[in-house]
Amino acid sequence: MGMTLGDNLRVTLFGESHGACVGALVEGIPAGTEIDESELSDAILRRRPGRKKLSSRSESDDCEILSGVYEGKATGWPILLLTRNSDVRSSDYSFLPDHPRPGHADMVEEIRSNGANDPRGGGSQSARLTFGLVAAGSQAKVLLEGAGWTCSAHLHSLGEVRARPLFELDRNGQLDLSTDMGRLNCRDPEAAVRMSEHLDSVRKERDSVGSSVELLIEGLPIGVGEPWFDGIEPALARGLMAIPGARAVEFSSGASASAMRGSEHNDAWLAGDSVPILEGADSAEADGALGGRSTSAPISVRVHFKPPSSIPREQLTLHLPSDEVLPLRVGGRHDPVIGPRAAPVVEAVAILVLVDLGMMGGYIGAE
Repeated sequence: MGMTLGDNLRVTLFGESHGACVGALVEGIPAGTEIDESELSDAILRRRPGRKKLSSRSESDDCEILSGVYEGKATGWPILLLTRNSDVRSSDYSFLPDHPRPGHADMVEEIRSNGANDPRGGGSQSARLTFGLVAAGSQAKVLLEGAGWTCSAHLHSLGEVRARPLFELDRNGQLDLSTDMGRLNCRDPEAAVRMSEHLDSVRKERDSVGSSVELLIEGLPIGVGEPWFDGIEPALARGLMAIPGARAVEFSSGASASAMRGSEHNDAWLAGDSVPILEGADSAEADGALGGRSTSAPISVRVHFKPPSSIPREQLTLHLPSDEVLPLRVGGRHDPVIGPRAAPVVEAVAILVLVDLGMMGGYIGAE
């Protein structure tokens, strides 16, 4: 089963949306690493459901640490992190498996498992399982920061409304959850207001909307990453595309590079204080990785998410017992947009991938 991310730092997800619990088994955290419960709480709070204008599912998401920690430090053995599901309404999914939802994995899982899957809320395919990624990433963050590296992510776009580049914004400090910036995980105050207004119109139309999350990685020296499939971009893209609803990942100039000329796209090497630097490295416009390895320039990433598939308006889809296409109205408590709650997940995945690559290359955890 492909539920594990990483080689040296390994995170295995488990649980179901409407099962007893969800969480992660984290292996590879070095013995003696401080367990930061404050960071754990802050990261979980940014992802938690129950916010105004988003999913109304009310989960406390209190995280239990059941193994691998003694007196506030990692023991070097596997760390088990989990939260109990307490606000499930499985009756919202009584139409399954007979009437699979458009845009969901209901049909695929029903056929793959010969009917043995848990369809409630998406089961193990649910975004509910991203709790484990965020919890694990919060504890790997201390290793990342120990190397002098940082990852920041926020809501970059909601529909056609776009925020300024993260490089131009304040990336420090916690956002106030009572504000549009905090609720949407957007660090551009002007864009956050316009995003909130646009989201109101989408909700009134009983629909959902697409979004994107911007990720900025800073502080990496030249050389982090491995050739080919363990290169920075391939490793990040694999982890980020596994986030439910992700549809595309762009690095640096991204898709627009396909319309450029080499003379426009290439970044010249310039003399630096101690090592060479790339032209444009002070504006996040340069390529942060070449040949799969970091260049010391910031790495700018955008992850694009589809509109959530569960919408309150009626949709037509196949009804299996009758073999007819019939109307379906999906109830339940669903987010009208993915990006706001995906931002801390993007950040966590990036932290986990970079710490794993840092361990692989001897930048992190080496004696």
